[in-house]
Amino acid sequence: MFQRAQRKKARLRLALCGTSGSGKTYSALLIAFGLGGKVAMIDTERGSGELYSHLGEYDVCRIEPPFLPEKYVKAIHEAESLGYDTIIIDSLSHAWAGSGGLLEEVDKRKGRGNDFAAWRDVTPMHNALVDAMLQSTSHIIATMRSKTAYDMVKDEKTGKVKPVKVGLAPVQRDGMEYEFTAVLDLDVDRHVASASKDRTGLFDGKVVIPDAQTGRALADWLDQGAPEPAPPPPFDLAALATELDGLAMSAVRAKWEESAARYRALPEYRQITGVYQARIDVLTQQAGAMAKQDQKREADTAPLASEAQVKRLQTLYGKTPREARLADASSFFGHEVTSFKTLTRLEASELIEAKGGQKFPETSEQMDNVPF
Repeated sequence: MFQRAQRKKARLRLALCGTSGSGKTYSALLIAFGLGGKVAMIDTERGSGELYSHLGEYDVCRIEPPFLPEKYVKAIHEAESLGYDTIIIDSLSHAWAGSGGLLEEVDKRKGRGNDFAAWRDVTPMHNALVDAMLQSTSHIIATMRSKTAYDMVKDEKTGKVKPVKVGLAPVQRDGMEYEFTAVLDLDVDRHVASASKDRTGLFDGKVVIPDAQTGRALADWLDQGAPEPAPPPPFDLAALATELDGLAMSAVRAKWEESAARYRALPEYRQITGVYQARIDVLTQQAGAMAKQDQKREADTAPLASEAQVKRLQTLYGKTPREARLADASSFFGHEVTSFKTLTRLEASELIEAKGGQKFPETSEQMDNVPF
Protein backbone atom coordinates (compact mmCIF):
# COMPACT_ATOMS: atom_id res chain seq x y z
CA MET A 1 0.00 0.00 0.00
CA PHE A 2 1.09 3.57 -0.68
CA GLN A 3 1.42 5.91 2.27
CA ARG A 4 2.48 9.52 2.80
CA ALA A 5 6.26 9.90 2.80
CA GLN A 6 7.59 10.86 6.22
CA ARG A 7 11.11 11.55 7.39
CA LYS A 8 12.04 9.24 10.26
CA LYS A 9 14.88 9.20 12.72
CA ALA A 10 17.73 7.09 11.44
CA ARG A 11 21.08 5.54 12.16
CA LEU A 12 24.23 6.83 10.49
CA ARG A 13 25.91 4.93 7.68
CA LEU A 14 29.12 6.90 7.00
CA ALA A 15 32.11 5.95 4.85
CA LEU A 16 35.50 7.63 5.20
CA CYS A 17 37.75 7.06 2.20
CA GLY A 18 41.38 8.02 1.80
CA THR A 19 44.90 6.86 1.12
CA SER A 20 47.20 5.62 3.85
CA GLY A 21 47.96 8.46 6.26
CA SER A 22 44.95 10.58 5.38
CA GLY A 23 43.46 10.29 8.89
CA LYS A 24 40.60 7.85 8.39
CA THR A 25 40.82 6.16 11.82
CA TYR A 26 41.44 9.43 13.67
CA SER A 27 38.49 11.12 11.95
CA ALA A 28 36.21 8.14 12.52
CA LEU A 29 36.85 8.21 16.26
CA LEU A 30 36.27 11.96 16.61
CA ILE A 31 33.00 11.73 14.67
CA ALA A 32 31.92 8.73 16.79
CA PHE A 33 32.59 10.65 20.01
CA GLY A 34 30.50 13.52 18.64
CA LEU A 35 27.61 11.14 17.95
CA GLY A 36 27.67 10.18 21.63
CA GLY A 37 27.28 6.92 23.49
CA LYS A 38 29.43 3.81 23.60
CA VAL A 39 31.90 3.30 20.75
CA ALA A 40 33.24 -0.01 19.44
CA MET A 41 35.93 -0.48 16.81
CA ILE A 42 36.40 -3.53 14.59
CA ASP A 43 40.13 -3.34 13.87
CA THR A 44 41.74 -5.13 10.92
CA GLU A 45 44.88 -2.99 10.97
CA ARG A 46 46.91 -5.12 13.42
CA GLY A 47 46.07 -3.03 16.45
CA SER A 48 46.64 0.41 14.94
CA GLY A 49 43.16 1.42 16.07
CA GLU A 50 44.35 1.41 19.67
CA LEU A 51 46.96 4.11 18.99
CA TYR A 52 44.30 6.78 19.54
CA SER A 53 43.11 5.69 22.98
CA HIS A 54 44.07 9.13 24.31
CA LEU A 55 41.20 10.66 22.31
CA GLY A 56 38.48 9.05 24.41
CA GLU A 57 37.01 5.78 25.61
CA TYR A 58 36.23 3.06 23.10
CA ASP A 59 36.52 -0.74 22.91
CA VAL A 60 38.33 -2.71 20.21
CA CYS A 61 37.74 -6.10 18.61
CA ARG A 62 40.60 -7.24 16.42
CA ILE A 63 40.02 -9.33 13.29
CA GLU A 64 43.02 -11.31 12.05
CA PRO A 65 43.51 -12.83 8.59
CA PRO A 66 41.80 -14.41 6.80
CA PHE A 67 39.42 -11.45 6.50
CA LEU A 68 36.29 -13.44 5.80
CA PRO A 69 33.07 -11.38 5.58
CA GLU A 70 31.40 -13.60 8.16
CA LYS A 71 33.97 -12.43 10.72
CA TYR A 72 32.82 -8.85 10.16
CA VAL A 73 29.16 -9.88 10.38
CA LYS A 74 29.76 -11.76 13.64
CA ALA A 75 31.62 -8.79 15.14
CA ILE A 76 28.84 -6.37 14.14
CA HIS A 77 26.16 -8.54 15.72
CA GLU A 78 28.26 -8.99 18.85
CA ALA A 79 28.71 -5.21 19.19
CA GLU A 80 24.96 -4.70 18.77
CA SER A 81 24.18 -7.27 21.46
CA LEU A 82 26.55 -5.46 23.86
CA GLY A 83 24.75 -2.16 23.34
CA TYR A 84 27.34 -0.10 21.46
CA ASP A 85 25.86 3.05 19.94
CA THR A 86 28.48 3.42 17.20
CA ILE A 87 30.50 0.72 15.44
CA ILE A 88 33.64 1.74 13.55
CA ILE A 89 34.82 -0.75 10.91
CA ASP A 90 38.49 -0.04 10.30
CA SER A 91 38.98 -1.09 7.57
CA LEU A 92 36.22 -2.41 5.34
CA SER A 93 38.69 -2.77 2.45
CA HIS A 94 40.23 -5.91 3.96
CA ALA A 95 36.95 -7.80 3.49
CA TRP A 96 37.37 -7.18 -0.24
CA ALA A 97 41.07 -7.16 -1.07
CA GLY A 98 42.73 -8.42 2.12
CA SER A 99 44.12 -11.85 2.85
CA GLY A 100 41.21 -14.27 2.67
CA GLY A 101 38.88 -11.52 1.44
CA LEU A 102 36.27 -11.84 -1.28
CA LEU A 103 38.69 -11.39 -4.19
CA GLU A 104 40.77 -14.33 -2.97
CA GLU A 105 37.60 -16.39 -2.59
CA VAL A 106 36.76 -15.63 -6.22
CA ASP A 107 40.26 -16.63 -7.35
CA LYS A 108 39.94 -19.97 -5.54
CA ARG A 109 36.77 -20.77 -7.44
CA LYS A 110 37.95 -19.59 -10.86
CA GLY A 111 40.02 -22.73 -11.19
CA ARG A 112 36.80 -24.55 -12.04
CA GLY A 113 36.78 -22.69 -15.34
CA ASN A 114 33.61 -20.70 -14.77
CA ASP A 115 34.05 -17.09 -13.61
CA PHE A 116 30.31 -16.59 -13.38
CA ALA A 117 29.97 -19.53 -11.00
CA ALA A 118 32.77 -18.09 -8.85
CA TRP A 119 30.97 -14.77 -8.43
CA ARG A 120 27.68 -16.56 -7.89
CA ASP A 121 29.20 -18.22 -4.82
CA VAL A 122 30.95 -15.11 -3.47
CA THR A 123 28.29 -12.44 -4.03
CA PRO A 124 26.01 -13.75 -1.23
CA MET A 125 28.94 -13.37 1.20
CA HIS A 126 29.32 -9.72 0.16
CA ASN A 127 25.58 -9.14 0.38
CA ALA A 128 25.45 -10.60 3.90
CA LEU A 129 28.08 -8.07 5.04
CA VAL A 130 26.23 -5.17 3.41
CA ASP A 131 22.95 -6.29 5.00
CA ALA A 132 24.60 -6.53 8.43
CA MET A 133 25.72 -2.89 8.13
CA LEU A 134 22.46 -1.57 6.70
CA GLN A 135 20.25 -3.42 9.18
CA SER A 136 22.40 -2.62 12.21
CA THR A 137 20.77 -0.94 15.19
CA SER A 138 24.01 1.01 15.76
CA HIS A 139 25.60 3.86 13.84
CA ILE A 140 28.13 2.48 11.35
CA ILE A 141 31.30 4.32 10.36
CA ALA A 142 33.40 2.37 7.86
CA THR A 143 36.84 3.35 6.64
CA MET A 144 37.97 2.31 3.17
CA ARG A 145 41.36 2.71 1.61
CA SER A 146 41.49 4.61 -1.64
CA LYS A 147 43.57 3.46 -4.56
CA THR A 148 46.65 5.62 -4.67
CA ALA A 149 47.72 7.74 -7.62
CA TYR A 150 49.90 10.81 -8.10
CA ASP A 151 49.03 14.05 -9.83
CA MET A 152 51.37 16.86 -10.84
CA VAL A 153 50.25 20.03 -9.05
CA LYS A 154 51.72 23.52 -9.13
CA ASP A 155 52.82 24.77 -5.71
CA GLU A 156 51.12 28.16 -5.12
CA LYS A 157 54.03 29.43 -3.00
CA THR A 158 57.03 28.39 -5.07
CA GLY A 159 55.38 28.12 -8.47
CA LYS A 160 57.06 24.77 -8.98
CA VAL A 161 55.25 21.64 -10.09
CA LYS A 162 55.42 18.72 -7.68
CA PRO A 163 53.84 15.27 -7.45
CA VAL A 164 50.93 15.04 -5.02
CA LYS A 165 49.38 11.79 -3.78
CA VAL A 166 45.65 11.68 -4.51
CA GLY A 167 42.99 9.11 -3.72
CA LEU A 168 40.84 7.48 -6.33
CA ALA A 169 38.03 4.93 -5.95
CA PRO A 170 37.83 3.08 -2.62
CA VAL A 171 39.23 -0.43 -2.38
CA GLN A 172 35.92 -2.24 -2.27
CA ARG A 173 33.42 -3.72 -4.66
CA ASP A 174 32.16 -1.23 -7.24
CA GLY A 175 29.09 0.56 -5.97
CA MET A 176 29.73 -0.02 -2.26
CA GLU A 177 29.70 3.76 -1.65
CA TYR A 178 26.03 3.90 -2.67
CA GLU A 179 25.10 1.92 0.45
CA PHE A 180 26.08 4.81 2.77
CA THR A 181 24.27 7.93 3.93
CA ALA A 182 27.39 9.98 3.26
CA VAL A 183 30.85 9.33 1.82
CA LEU A 184 33.68 11.66 2.82
CA ASP A 185 36.96 11.65 0.92
CA LEU A 186 39.98 12.65 3.00
CA ASP A 187 42.93 14.62 1.66
CA VAL A 188 46.26 13.11 2.68
CA ASP A 189 48.11 16.45 2.96
CA ARG A 190 45.58 18.70 4.67
CA HIS A 191 43.47 15.99 6.41
CA VAL A 192 40.30 17.73 5.29
CA ALA A 193 37.23 16.02 3.89
CA SER A 194 34.89 16.67 0.99
CA ALA A 195 31.75 14.70 0.22
CA SER A 196 31.48 12.56 -2.90
CA LYS A 197 28.00 11.56 -1.69
CA ASP A 198 25.86 13.32 0.88
CA ARG A 199 22.21 12.69 1.67
CA THR A 200 22.38 14.93 4.72
CA GLY A 201 23.18 18.20 2.92
CA LEU A 202 25.64 19.06 5.70
CA PHE A 203 28.72 18.80 3.50
CA ASP A 204 27.41 19.98 0.14
CA GLY A 205 30.06 22.13 -1.52
CA LYS A 206 32.11 22.32 1.65
CA VAL A 207 35.52 21.22 2.80
CA VAL A 208 35.47 20.25 6.47
CA ILE A 209 37.90 19.04 9.10
CA PRO A 210 36.23 15.94 10.59
CA ASP A 211 35.94 16.25 14.35
CA ALA A 212 33.49 15.78 17.23
CA GLN A 213 31.45 18.74 16.01
CA THR A 214 30.96 16.88 12.72
CA GLY A 215 29.54 13.98 14.72
CA ARG A 216 27.21 16.26 16.70
CA ALA A 217 25.94 17.85 13.47
CA LEU A 218 25.25 14.41 12.03
CA ALA A 219 23.50 13.36 15.26
CA ASP A 220 21.20 16.40 15.09
CA TRP A 221 20.35 15.63 11.46
CA LEU A 222 19.67 11.95 12.21
CA ASP A 223 17.43 12.87 15.16
CA GLN A 224 15.06 14.93 13.03
CA GLY A 225 11.80 13.31 12.00
CA ALA A 226 9.35 10.83 13.44
CA PRO A 227 10.59 8.18 15.88
CA GLU A 228 11.81 4.96 14.37
CA PRO A 229 9.08 2.32 14.30
CA ALA A 230 9.42 -0.24 17.03
CA PRO A 231 10.95 -3.48 15.75
CA PRO A 232 8.45 -6.30 15.34
CA PRO A 233 8.38 -8.81 18.18
CA PRO A 234 10.44 -11.95 17.58
CA PHE A 235 8.64 -14.76 15.84
CA ASP A 236 7.21 -17.30 18.30
CA LEU A 237 9.03 -20.45 17.18
CA ALA A 238 7.73 -22.49 20.13
CA ALA A 239 4.11 -21.68 19.22
CA LEU A 240 4.75 -22.69 15.61
CA ALA A 241 6.26 -26.01 16.72
CA THR A 242 3.20 -26.66 18.91
CA GLU A 243 0.86 -25.82 16.03
CA LEU A 244 2.64 -28.16 13.62
CA ASP A 245 2.84 -30.93 16.20
CA GLY A 246 -0.81 -31.84 15.64
CA LEU A 247 -0.73 -31.71 11.82
CA ALA A 248 -0.27 -34.50 9.31
CA MET A 249 2.34 -34.35 6.54
CA SER A 250 -0.06 -32.97 3.92
CA ALA A 251 -1.26 -30.24 6.28
CA VAL A 252 2.32 -29.25 7.18
CA ARG A 253 3.27 -28.93 3.51
CA ALA A 254 0.09 -26.96 2.73
CA LYS A 255 0.78 -24.52 5.56
CA TRP A 256 4.36 -24.05 4.36
CA GLU A 257 3.25 -23.33 0.78
CA GLU A 258 0.74 -20.82 2.10
CA SER A 259 3.14 -18.95 4.39
CA ALA A 260 6.67 -19.40 2.96
CA ALA A 261 6.68 -16.12 1.03
CA ARG A 262 5.72 -14.17 4.16
CA TYR A 263 8.27 -15.99 6.29
CA ARG A 264 11.13 -14.99 3.95
CA ALA A 265 10.83 -11.38 5.07
CA LEU A 266 11.40 -12.31 8.72
CA PRO A 267 14.86 -12.41 10.33
CA GLU A 268 13.98 -15.80 11.85
CA TYR A 269 13.40 -17.35 8.40
CA ARG A 270 16.08 -20.02 8.83
CA GLN A 271 14.83 -21.02 12.27
CA ILE A 272 11.26 -21.21 10.94
CA THR A 273 12.29 -23.52 8.10
CA GLY A 274 14.09 -25.62 10.71
CA VAL A 275 10.86 -26.02 12.71
CA TYR A 276 9.01 -27.18 9.59
CA GLN A 277 11.80 -29.57 8.63
CA ALA A 278 11.92 -31.03 12.13
CA ARG A 279 8.17 -31.79 11.97
CA ILE A 280 8.54 -33.37 8.52
CA ASP A 281 11.45 -35.50 9.77
CA VAL A 282 9.34 -36.75 12.70
CA LEU A 283 6.41 -37.59 10.42
CA THR A 284 8.73 -39.37 7.98
CA GLN A 285 10.20 -41.48 10.80
CA GLN A 286 6.73 -42.29 12.09
CA ALA A 287 5.58 -43.32 8.61
CA GLY A 288 8.61 -45.59 8.23
CA ALA A 289 7.98 -47.19 11.63
CA MET A 290 4.32 -47.75 10.77
CA ALA A 291 5.26 -49.32 7.45
CA LYS A 292 7.58 -51.75 9.24
CA GLN A 293 4.84 -52.59 11.73
CA ASP A 294 2.39 -53.24 8.86
CA GLN A 295 4.92 -55.52 7.17
CA LYS A 296 5.49 -57.43 10.38
CA ARG A 297 1.75 -57.69 11.00
CA GLU A 298 1.20 -59.02 7.50
CA ALA A 299 4.02 -61.50 7.97
CA ASP A 300 2.63 -62.63 11.31
CA THR A 301 -0.88 -63.23 9.90
CA ALA A 302 0.13 -64.64 6.50
CA PRO A 303 -0.53 -68.37 5.96
CA LEU A 304 2.57 -70.50 6.45
CA ALA A 305 4.12 -72.65 3.76
CA SER A 306 2.15 -75.76 2.94
CA GLU A 307 3.55 -79.22 3.54
CA ALA A 308 3.84 -79.65 -0.22
CA GLN A 309 5.94 -76.48 -0.53
CA VAL A 310 8.27 -77.55 2.26
CA LYS A 311 8.80 -80.94 0.57
CA ARG A 312 9.43 -79.23 -2.77
CA LEU A 313 12.10 -76.99 -1.24
CA GLN A 314 13.76 -79.99 0.38
CA THR A 315 13.81 -81.72 -2.99
CA LEU A 316 15.26 -78.67 -4.75
CA TYR A 317 18.08 -78.31 -2.20
CA GLY A 318 18.77 -82.06 -2.46
CA LYS A 319 21.72 -83.22 -0.35
CA THR A 320 22.67 -79.68 0.73
CA PRO A 321 23.21 -79.69 4.52
CA ARG A 322 20.40 -78.18 6.57
CA GLU A 323 22.55 -75.31 7.88
CA ALA A 324 23.59 -74.38 4.35
CA ARG A 325 19.97 -74.51 3.14
CA LEU A 326 18.79 -72.14 5.87
CA ALA A 327 21.78 -69.82 5.38
CA ASP A 328 21.00 -69.61 1.66
CA ALA A 329 17.32 -68.89 2.35
CA SER A 330 18.26 -66.25 4.94
CA SER A 331 20.50 -64.54 2.40
CA PHE A 332 17.71 -64.65 -0.20
CA PHE A 333 15.14 -62.96 2.05
CA GLY A 334 17.46 -60.66 4.01
CA HIS A 335 16.34 -62.03 7.37
CA GLU A 336 17.05 -65.16 9.38
CA VAL A 337 15.20 -68.29 8.33
CA THR A 338 15.26 -70.98 11.03
CA SER A 339 13.08 -73.49 9.15
CA PHE A 340 11.30 -73.77 5.81
CA LYS A 341 8.12 -74.30 7.83
CA THR A 342 8.35 -70.72 9.18
CA LEU A 343 8.20 -69.23 5.65
CA THR A 344 4.90 -67.80 4.44
CA ARG A 345 3.33 -69.44 1.42
CA LEU A 346 4.28 -66.47 -0.74
CA GLU A 347 7.90 -66.58 0.46
CA ALA A 348 8.06 -70.31 -0.16
CA SER A 349 6.66 -69.79 -3.66
CA GLU A 350 9.29 -67.12 -4.42
CA LEU A 351 12.11 -69.36 -3.16
CA ILE A 352 10.88 -72.37 -5.14
CA GLU A 353 10.73 -70.27 -8.31
CA ALA A 354 14.24 -68.88 -7.69
CA LYS A 355 15.65 -72.38 -7.17
CA GLY A 356 14.27 -73.68 -10.44
CA GLY A 357 10.83 -74.97 -9.55
CA GLN A 358 7.51 -73.90 -10.93
CA LYS A 359 5.80 -70.81 -9.61
CA PHE A 360 3.04 -71.67 -7.18
CA PRO A 361 -0.47 -70.24 -7.33
CA GLU A 362 -0.99 -67.46 -4.83
CA THR A 363 -4.26 -68.59 -3.25
CA SER A 364 -4.08 -71.02 -0.36
CA GLU A 365 -6.70 -73.32 -1.93
CA GLN A 366 -4.69 -73.65 -5.13
CA MET A 367 -1.50 -74.21 -3.16
CA ASP A 368 -3.06 -77.05 -1.15
CA ASN A 369 -4.18 -78.80 -4.33
CA VAL A 370 -0.88 -78.72 -6.18
CA PRO A 371 0.45 -82.31 -6.51
CA PHE A 372 4.18 -82.98 -5.96
